[in-house]
Amino acid sequence: MRRLLPVLLLAALMLVGGLASPAGAHPMSTSAVLLDIGDDRVEGEVQLPIDRLAIAVHRDLTRDSVLAADRAFLKRYVTRHIGAVGEHGTPWAVTLGTASVRTIDGAAHLVLPLTIRPPDGHVTDFDLRYDVVVEELLTHRVIVTVRYDFDRGILKADDARTLGVFDWDTKSLKVSAGEGSWVRGFATTAGLGIEHIGEGADHLLFLLMLLIPAPLVAAGGRWRAAAPSARRSIVRVVHVVTAFAVGHSLTLALAAAGVIDVPTRPVETLIAFSIAVSAVHALRPLVARGEVFIASGFGLVHGLAFASLIGDLGLGRGSLVTTLLGFNLGIELTQLLVVALMMPSLLVLARTAVYPAFRIGVALVGLLFSVSWMLERATLTSADPFEGIQTWLVGHPLLVAVSVAALAVVARRTAPRTPRATPEHSGAH
Repeated sequence: MRRLLPVLLLAALMLVGGLASPAGAHPMSTSAVLLDIGDDRVEGEVQLPIDRLAIAVHRDLTRDSVLAADRAFLKRYVTRHIGAVGEHGTPWAVTLGTASVRTIDGAAHLVLPLTIRPPDGHVTDFDLRYDVVVEELLTHRVIVTVRYDFDRGILKADDARTLGVFDWDTKSLKVSAGEGSWVRGFATTAGLGIEHIGEGADHLLFLLMLLIPAPLVAAGGRWRAAAPSARRSIVRVVHVVTAFAVGHSLTLALAAAGVIDVPTRPVETLIAFSIAVSAVHALRPLVARGEVFIASGFGLVHGLAFASLIGDLGLGRGSLVTTLLGFNLGIELTQLLVVALMMPSLLVLARTAVYPAFRIGVALVGLLFSVSWMLERATLTSADPFEGIQTWLVGHPLLVAVSVAALAVVARRTAPRTPRATPEHSGAH
Protein backbone atom coordinates (compact mmCIF):
# COMPACT_ATOMS: atom_id res chain seq x y z
CA MET A 1 0.00 0.00 0.00
CA ARG A 2 2.83 2.42 0.83
CA ARG A 3 4.39 1.79 -2.57
CA LEU A 4 1.11 2.56 -4.26
CA LEU A 5 0.51 5.85 -2.43
CA PRO A 6 2.78 8.00 -4.68
CA VAL A 7 1.09 6.48 -7.72
CA LEU A 8 -2.31 7.30 -6.24
CA LEU A 9 -1.41 10.91 -5.61
CA LEU A 10 0.03 11.30 -9.11
CA ALA A 11 -3.08 9.74 -10.63
CA ALA A 12 -5.27 12.08 -8.59
CA LEU A 13 -3.34 15.09 -9.86
CA MET A 14 -3.50 13.84 -13.44
CA LEU A 15 -7.20 13.11 -13.20
CA VAL A 16 -8.22 16.47 -11.82
CA GLY A 17 -5.60 18.44 -13.68
CA GLY A 18 -6.48 16.79 -16.97
CA LEU A 19 -10.01 18.06 -16.65
CA ALA A 20 -9.08 21.46 -15.31
CA SER A 21 -8.18 24.33 -17.57
CA PRO A 22 -8.27 27.99 -16.70
CA ALA A 23 -8.82 28.81 -20.35
CA GLY A 24 -11.90 26.59 -20.35
CA ALA A 25 -13.32 28.28 -17.28
CA HIS A 26 -12.88 31.75 -18.81
CA PRO A 27 -13.64 31.67 -22.56
CA MET A 28 -11.73 34.05 -24.78
CA SER A 29 -13.60 36.81 -26.64
CA THR A 30 -14.84 35.55 -30.00
CA SER A 31 -15.17 37.23 -33.37
CA ALA A 32 -18.36 37.09 -35.40
CA VAL A 33 -19.34 37.32 -39.04
CA LEU A 34 -23.01 38.11 -39.67
CA LEU A 35 -24.27 37.53 -43.21
CA ASP A 36 -27.59 38.62 -44.72
CA ILE A 37 -28.28 36.73 -47.95
CA GLY A 38 -30.04 38.69 -50.69
CA ASP A 39 -30.77 38.05 -54.36
CA ASP A 40 -28.01 40.24 -55.79
CA ARG A 41 -25.63 40.71 -52.86
CA VAL A 42 -24.66 39.54 -49.41
CA GLU A 43 -24.49 42.15 -46.67
CA GLY A 44 -23.51 41.93 -43.03
CA GLU A 45 -20.75 42.89 -40.65
CA VAL A 46 -17.55 41.64 -39.07
CA GLN A 47 -17.20 41.98 -35.28
CA LEU A 48 -13.63 41.83 -33.99
CA PRO A 49 -12.72 41.99 -30.27
CA ILE A 50 -10.10 44.72 -30.02
CA ASP A 51 -7.96 42.88 -27.46
CA ARG A 52 -7.67 39.78 -29.71
CA LEU A 53 -7.15 41.94 -32.79
CA ALA A 54 -4.28 43.77 -31.08
CA ILE A 55 -2.48 40.47 -30.47
CA ALA A 56 -3.01 39.32 -34.06
CA VAL A 57 -1.60 42.50 -35.64
CA HIS A 58 1.09 43.07 -32.98
CA ARG A 59 -0.06 46.59 -32.12
CA ASP A 60 -1.34 48.32 -29.02
CA LEU A 61 -4.93 49.12 -29.98
CA THR A 62 -7.47 51.23 -28.11
CA ARG A 63 -11.07 52.22 -28.79
CA ASP A 64 -9.82 55.57 -30.05
CA SER A 65 -6.88 54.35 -32.15
CA VAL A 66 -8.90 51.83 -34.16
CA LEU A 67 -11.05 54.69 -35.41
CA ALA A 68 -8.19 57.13 -35.99
CA ALA A 69 -4.49 56.34 -36.28
CA ASP A 70 -4.93 52.60 -36.90
CA ARG A 71 -8.15 52.72 -38.93
CA ALA A 72 -6.65 52.53 -42.44
CA PHE A 73 -4.15 49.84 -41.44
CA LEU A 74 -6.82 47.65 -39.84
CA LYS A 75 -9.17 47.99 -42.81
CA ARG A 76 -6.39 46.85 -45.16
CA TYR A 77 -5.54 43.97 -42.82
CA VAL A 78 -9.12 42.72 -42.63
CA THR A 79 -9.65 43.12 -46.37
CA ARG A 80 -6.60 40.92 -47.09
CA HIS A 81 -7.98 38.14 -44.94
CA ILE A 82 -11.55 37.92 -46.26
CA GLY A 83 -12.53 36.46 -49.62
CA ALA A 84 -15.46 34.90 -51.42
CA VAL A 85 -15.38 32.46 -54.35
CA GLY A 86 -18.36 31.36 -56.45
CA GLU A 87 -19.27 27.88 -57.58
CA HIS A 88 -16.95 27.94 -60.59
CA GLY A 89 -13.97 29.42 -58.79
CA THR A 90 -14.85 32.99 -59.75
CA PRO A 91 -13.86 35.53 -57.08
CA TRP A 92 -16.57 37.82 -55.75
CA ALA A 93 -16.02 41.44 -54.78
CA VAL A 94 -15.67 42.02 -51.04
CA THR A 95 -15.85 45.57 -49.66
CA LEU A 96 -15.76 46.91 -46.13
CA GLY A 97 -17.62 49.99 -44.92
CA THR A 98 -16.88 52.62 -42.28
CA ALA A 99 -15.63 51.16 -39.02
CA SER A 100 -17.24 51.73 -35.61
CA VAL A 101 -16.64 50.51 -32.07
CA ARG A 102 -19.33 48.62 -30.18
CA THR A 103 -19.44 46.84 -26.82
CA ILE A 104 -20.53 43.25 -27.42
CA ASP A 105 -20.76 40.66 -24.65
CA GLY A 106 -18.97 43.08 -22.35
CA ALA A 107 -15.93 43.58 -24.62
CA ALA A 108 -15.02 46.38 -27.04
CA HIS A 109 -15.28 45.25 -30.69
CA LEU A 110 -14.24 46.85 -33.95
CA VAL A 111 -17.28 46.52 -36.24
CA LEU A 112 -16.91 46.71 -40.02
CA PRO A 113 -19.88 46.61 -42.42
CA LEU A 114 -19.40 43.97 -45.10
CA THR A 115 -20.75 43.65 -48.66
CA ILE A 116 -20.12 40.71 -51.01
CA ARG A 117 -21.21 40.99 -54.65
CA PRO A 118 -21.11 38.28 -57.34
CA PRO A 119 -19.83 39.43 -60.75
CA ASP A 120 -23.09 38.58 -62.53
CA GLY A 121 -25.32 40.17 -59.88
CA HIS A 122 -26.94 36.87 -58.88
CA VAL A 123 -26.14 35.26 -55.53
CA THR A 124 -25.53 31.51 -55.65
CA ASP A 125 -23.78 29.15 -53.27
CA PHE A 126 -20.26 30.36 -52.49
CA ASP A 127 -17.22 29.68 -50.32
CA LEU A 128 -16.43 32.27 -47.66
CA ARG A 129 -12.72 32.36 -46.86
CA TYR A 130 -11.69 34.03 -43.62
CA ASP A 131 -8.68 34.03 -41.31
CA VAL A 132 -8.80 37.39 -39.53
CA VAL A 133 -7.17 36.95 -36.08
CA VAL A 134 -7.31 33.13 -36.30
CA GLU A 135 -4.22 33.16 -38.51
CA GLU A 136 -2.28 34.22 -35.40
CA LEU A 137 -4.28 32.92 -32.42
CA LEU A 138 -4.65 29.17 -32.07
CA THR A 139 -7.49 29.37 -29.53
CA HIS A 140 -9.59 32.04 -31.25
CA ARG A 141 -13.03 31.27 -32.71
CA VAL A 142 -15.17 33.10 -35.26
CA ILE A 143 -18.91 32.38 -35.18
CA VAL A 144 -20.59 32.74 -38.58
CA THR A 145 -24.32 33.47 -38.60
CA VAL A 146 -26.52 33.64 -41.71
CA ARG A 147 -29.92 35.25 -42.17
CA TYR A 148 -32.14 34.82 -45.19
CA ASP A 149 -35.10 36.69 -46.72
CA PHE A 150 -33.00 39.84 -47.08
CA ASP A 151 -35.20 42.41 -48.77
CA ARG A 152 -34.58 46.15 -48.63
CA GLY A 153 -32.91 45.95 -45.27
CA ILE A 154 -35.79 44.09 -43.61
CA LEU A 155 -34.61 40.97 -41.82
CA LYS A 156 -36.45 38.30 -39.91
CA ALA A 157 -34.53 37.64 -36.68
CA ASP A 158 -35.85 34.12 -36.31
CA ASP A 159 -34.42 33.23 -39.73
CA ALA A 160 -30.88 33.45 -38.32
CA ARG A 161 -28.87 30.25 -38.28
CA THR A 162 -25.41 29.43 -37.02
CA LEU A 163 -23.52 28.45 -40.16
CA GLY A 164 -20.26 27.32 -38.64
CA VAL A 165 -17.01 28.35 -36.98
CA PHE A 166 -13.72 29.60 -38.34
CA ASP A 167 -10.66 28.65 -36.29
CA TRP A 168 -7.02 27.69 -36.72
CA ASP A 169 -7.98 24.58 -38.70
CA THR A 170 -11.03 25.88 -40.58
CA LYS A 171 -10.54 28.85 -42.89
CA SER A 172 -13.35 28.25 -45.41
CA LEU A 173 -17.09 27.63 -45.09
CA LYS A 174 -19.74 26.85 -47.70
CA VAL A 175 -22.56 29.41 -47.72
CA SER A 176 -25.84 28.34 -49.27
CA ALA A 177 -27.78 30.89 -51.30
CA GLY A 178 -31.05 29.16 -50.47
CA GLU A 179 -32.68 28.70 -47.10
CA GLY A 180 -30.11 27.39 -44.66
CA SER A 181 -30.51 24.05 -42.96
CA TRP A 182 -31.48 24.10 -39.28
CA VAL A 183 -29.80 20.72 -39.01
CA ARG A 184 -26.45 22.31 -39.83
CA GLY A 185 -26.97 25.04 -37.25
CA PHE A 186 -28.04 22.44 -34.69
CA ALA A 187 -24.95 20.32 -35.37
CA THR A 188 -22.70 23.37 -35.14
CA THR A 189 -24.04 24.50 -31.76
CA ALA A 190 -23.93 20.92 -30.46
CA GLY A 191 -20.28 20.72 -31.48
CA LEU A 192 -19.57 24.00 -29.70
CA GLY A 193 -21.31 22.66 -26.59
CA ILE A 194 -19.10 19.57 -26.67
CA GLU A 195 -15.96 21.61 -27.21
CA HIS A 196 -16.57 24.23 -24.57
CA ILE A 197 -17.92 22.01 -21.80
CA GLY A 198 -14.99 19.69 -22.55
CA GLU A 199 -12.69 22.64 -21.89
CA GLY A 200 -14.79 23.89 -18.96
CA ALA A 201 -12.68 22.76 -16.05
CA ASP A 202 -15.07 23.85 -13.33
CA HIS A 203 -18.15 22.09 -14.73
CA LEU A 204 -16.33 18.81 -15.34
CA LEU A 205 -14.58 18.93 -11.98
CA PHE A 206 -17.95 19.44 -10.28
CA LEU A 207 -19.32 16.38 -12.06
CA LEU A 208 -16.25 14.32 -11.19
CA MET A 209 -16.52 15.16 -7.48
CA LEU A 210 -20.10 13.85 -7.56
CA LEU A 211 -19.11 10.63 -9.35
CA ILE A 212 -16.39 9.63 -6.88
CA PRO A 213 -18.77 8.48 -4.09
CA ALA A 214 -21.20 6.83 -6.53
CA PRO A 215 -19.81 3.28 -5.96
CA LEU A 216 -19.96 3.72 -2.15
CA VAL A 217 -22.55 3.87 0.63
CA ALA A 218 -22.81 6.21 3.60
CA ALA A 219 -22.55 4.35 6.90
CA GLY A 220 -21.93 5.98 10.26
CA GLY A 221 -21.06 9.32 8.69
CA ARG A 222 -18.37 7.78 6.49
CA TRP A 223 -18.06 6.34 3.00
CA ARG A 224 -17.80 2.56 2.85
CA ALA A 225 -17.61 0.04 0.03
CA ALA A 226 -21.01 -1.14 -1.13
CA ALA A 227 -22.13 -4.61 -2.00
CA PRO A 228 -20.84 -5.53 -5.49
CA SER A 229 -23.84 -4.28 -7.50
CA ALA A 230 -22.98 -2.56 -10.78
CA ARG A 231 -26.67 -1.89 -11.36
CA ARG A 232 -26.99 0.07 -8.12
CA SER A 233 -23.95 2.22 -8.94
CA ILE A 234 -25.18 2.88 -12.48
CA VAL A 235 -28.59 3.95 -11.15
CA ARG A 236 -26.92 6.42 -8.78
CA VAL A 237 -24.80 7.83 -11.61
CA VAL A 238 -27.92 8.23 -13.75
CA HIS A 239 -29.60 10.11 -10.89
CA VAL A 240 -26.62 12.45 -10.52
CA VAL A 241 -26.27 13.18 -14.24
CA THR A 242 -30.03 13.63 -14.64
CA ALA A 243 -30.27 15.98 -11.65
CA PHE A 244 -27.42 18.10 -12.99
CA ALA A 245 -28.94 18.13 -16.50
CA VAL A 246 -32.37 19.20 -15.24
CA GLY A 247 -30.90 21.94 -13.06
CA HIS A 248 -28.64 23.53 -15.66
CA SER A 249 -31.18 23.10 -18.50
CA LEU A 250 -33.80 25.07 -16.57
CA THR A 251 -31.67 28.13 -15.83
CA LEU A 252 -29.93 27.92 -19.22
CA ALA A 253 -33.26 28.27 -20.98
CA LEU A 254 -34.51 31.04 -18.67
CA ALA A 255 -31.29 33.05 -18.85
CA ALA A 256 -30.84 32.61 -22.61
CA ALA A 257 -34.43 33.81 -23.13
CA GLY A 258 -33.74 36.89 -21.00
CA VAL A 259 -36.12 35.91 -18.18
CA ILE A 260 -33.35 36.05 -15.58
CA ASP A 261 -30.08 37.95 -15.69
CA VAL A 262 -27.31 37.44 -13.13
CA PRO A 263 -23.84 39.06 -13.30
CA THR A 264 -21.09 36.71 -14.45
CA ARG A 265 -18.65 37.12 -11.55
CA PRO A 266 -21.02 35.99 -8.74
CA VAL A 267 -22.08 33.03 -10.87
CA GLU A 268 -18.47 31.94 -11.49
CA THR A 269 -17.70 32.31 -7.78
CA LEU A 270 -20.71 30.18 -6.86
CA ILE A 271 -19.61 27.52 -9.34
CA ALA A 272 -16.22 27.34 -7.62
CA PHE A 273 -18.06 27.07 -4.29
CA SER A 274 -20.18 24.22 -5.69
CA ILE A 275 -16.99 22.28 -6.45
CA ALA A 276 -15.80 22.85 -2.89
CA VAL A 277 -19.10 21.53 -1.49
CA SER A 278 -19.04 18.46 -3.75
CA ALA A 279 -15.37 17.82 -2.82
CA VAL A 280 -16.20 17.95 0.90
CA HIS A 281 -19.09 15.56 0.24
CA ALA A 282 -16.65 13.19 -1.52
CA LEU A 283 -14.47 13.26 1.61
CA ARG A 284 -17.32 12.65 4.04
CA PRO A 285 -21.03 12.36 3.23
CA LEU A 286 -22.84 15.59 4.07
CA VAL A 287 -26.30 14.04 3.77
CA ALA A 288 -27.84 10.83 2.47
CA ARG A 289 -27.95 10.96 -1.36
CA GLY A 290 -26.26 14.31 -1.05
CA GLU A 291 -24.67 14.13 -4.48
CA VAL A 292 -28.11 14.15 -6.14
CA PHE A 293 -29.23 17.23 -4.16
CA ILE A 294 -25.92 18.97 -4.80
CA ALA A 295 -26.12 18.17 -8.52
CA SER A 296 -29.66 19.54 -8.89
CA GLY A 297 -29.20 22.59 -6.66
CA PHE A 298 -25.87 23.77 -8.01
CA GLY A 299 -26.89 22.66 -11.50
CA LEU A 300 -29.11 25.74 -11.50
CA VAL A 301 -26.00 27.89 -11.01
CA HIS A 302 -24.04 26.10 -13.72
CA GLY A 303 -26.92 26.73 -16.14
CA LEU A 304 -26.45 30.47 -15.66
CA ALA A 305 -22.80 30.07 -16.65
CA PHE A 306 -23.76 28.10 -19.76
CA ALA A 307 -26.14 30.91 -20.75
CA SER A 308 -23.32 33.41 -20.31
CA LEU A 309 -21.15 31.20 -22.49
CA ILE A 310 -23.78 31.28 -25.24
CA GLY A 311 -23.59 35.06 -25.10
CA ASP A 312 -19.78 35.04 -25.10
CA LEU A 313 -19.73 32.79 -28.15
CA GLY A 314 -22.28 34.88 -30.01
CA LEU A 315 -24.63 31.90 -30.37
CA GLY A 316 -27.60 34.06 -29.39
CA ARG A 317 -27.50 35.56 -32.87
CA GLY A 318 -29.05 32.39 -34.26
CA SER A 319 -32.37 30.69 -33.57
CA LEU A 320 -32.79 30.46 -29.79
CA VAL A 321 -34.54 27.07 -29.86
CA THR A 322 -31.94 25.51 -32.16
CA THR A 323 -29.12 27.03 -30.14
CA LEU A 324 -30.46 25.81 -26.80
CA LEU A 325 -31.22 22.30 -28.01
CA GLY A 326 -27.93 21.91 -29.84
CA PHE A 327 -25.75 23.43 -27.14
CA ASN A 328 -27.48 21.45 -24.40
CA LEU A 329 -27.09 18.22 -26.37
CA GLY A 330 -23.38 18.90 -26.65
CA ILE A 331 -23.17 19.38 -22.89
CA GLU A 332 -25.01 16.14 -22.15
CA LEU A 333 -22.95 14.13 -24.63
CA THR A 334 -19.75 15.39 -23.00
CA GLN A 335 -21.02 14.48 -19.54
CA LEU A 336 -21.91 10.99 -20.72
CA LEU A 337 -18.46 10.64 -22.27
CA VAL A 338 -16.84 11.57 -18.95
CA VAL A 339 -19.01 9.01 -17.18
CA ALA A 340 -18.21 6.32 -19.75
CA LEU A 341 -14.46 6.99 -19.48
CA MET A 342 -14.21 7.22 -15.70
CA MET A 343 -16.93 5.11 -14.07
CA PRO A 344 -15.67 1.62 -15.05
CA SER A 345 -12.30 2.40 -13.46
CA LEU A 346 -13.94 3.95 -10.39
CA LEU A 347 -16.15 0.89 -9.97
CA VAL A 348 -13.13 -1.42 -10.06
CA LEU A 349 -11.08 0.77 -7.71
CA ALA A 350 -13.95 1.00 -5.25
CA ARG A 351 -13.69 -2.77 -4.62
CA THR A 352 -10.07 -2.46 -3.43
CA ALA A 353 -8.30 -1.00 -0.41
CA VAL A 354 -6.71 1.58 -2.72
CA TYR A 355 -9.92 3.54 -3.25
CA PRO A 356 -10.05 5.46 0.07
CA ALA A 357 -6.62 7.02 -0.61
CA PHE A 358 -7.55 7.67 -4.25
CA ARG A 359 -10.90 9.24 -3.32
CA ILE A 360 -9.35 11.44 -0.64
CA GLY A 361 -6.48 12.47 -2.93
CA VAL A 362 -8.76 13.49 -5.79
CA ALA A 363 -11.21 15.25 -3.47
CA LEU A 364 -8.43 17.23 -1.78
CA VAL A 365 -7.04 18.37 -5.13
CA GLY A 366 -10.57 19.33 -6.21
CA LEU A 367 -11.03 21.27 -2.99
CA LEU A 368 -7.69 23.00 -3.50
CA PHE A 369 -8.55 24.03 -7.06
CA SER A 370 -12.02 25.23 -6.07
CA VAL A 371 -10.65 27.45 -3.28
CA SER A 372 -8.10 28.89 -5.70
CA TRP A 373 -10.87 29.63 -8.22
CA MET A 374 -13.06 31.22 -5.54
CA LEU A 375 -10.27 33.56 -4.46
CA GLU A 376 -9.47 34.51 -8.05
CA ARG A 377 -13.09 35.06 -9.10
CA ALA A 378 -13.81 37.09 -5.98
CA THR A 379 -10.79 39.25 -7.01
CA LEU A 380 -8.96 38.38 -3.78
CA THR A 381 -6.07 36.98 -5.83
CA SER A 382 -4.90 38.00 -9.28
CA ALA A 383 -4.05 34.58 -10.75
CA ASP A 384 -4.45 30.83 -10.34
CA PRO A 385 -1.14 29.37 -9.03
CA PHE A 386 -1.99 25.96 -10.50
CA GLU A 387 -2.31 27.20 -14.08
CA GLY A 388 0.94 25.58 -15.25
CA ILE A 389 0.10 21.97 -14.43
CA GLN A 390 -3.49 22.45 -15.56
CA THR A 391 -2.48 23.85 -18.92
CA TRP A 392 -0.05 20.98 -19.54
CA LEU A 393 -2.47 18.22 -18.54
CA VAL A 394 -5.57 19.56 -20.29
CA GLY A 395 -4.28 18.39 -23.65
CA HIS A 396 -4.03 14.76 -22.56
CA PRO A 397 -7.53 13.55 -21.56
CA LEU A 398 -6.98 10.03 -22.92
CA LEU A 399 -3.75 9.76 -20.96
CA VAL A 400 -5.70 10.62 -17.82
CA ALA A 401 -8.36 7.99 -18.49
CA VAL A 402 -5.79 5.33 -19.40
CA SER A 403 -3.70 6.11 -16.29
CA VAL A 404 -6.70 5.72 -13.98
CA ALA A 405 -7.72 2.52 -15.80
CA ALA A 406 -4.19 1.14 -15.40
CA LEU A 407 -4.24 2.03 -11.70
CA ALA A 408 -7.54 0.17 -11.36
CA VAL A 409 -6.11 -2.94 -13.01
CA VAL A 410 -2.97 -2.90 -10.83
CA ALA A 411 -4.98 -2.29 -7.67
CA ARG A 412 -7.40 -5.06 -8.54
CA ARG A 413 -4.56 -7.56 -8.92
CA THR A 414 -2.35 -6.50 -6.00
CA ALA A 415 -4.38 -4.66 -3.36
CA PRO A 416 -6.72 -6.49 -0.97
CA ARG A 417 -10.41 -5.83 -1.21
CA THR A 418 -12.04 -3.52 1.30
CA PRO A 419 -14.64 -4.74 3.80
CA ARG A 420 -18.09 -3.97 2.49
CA ALA A 421 -20.87 -2.35 4.44
CA THR A 422 -23.54 -4.89 5.29
CA PRO A 423 -27.10 -4.12 4.16
CA GLU A 424 -28.32 -3.49 7.71
CA HIS A 425 -25.57 -0.91 8.29
CA SER A 426 -25.38 0.62 4.85
CA GLY A 427 -27.27 3.82 5.67
CA ALA A 428 -29.92 5.50 3.58
CA HIS A 429 -28.12 4.78 0.31
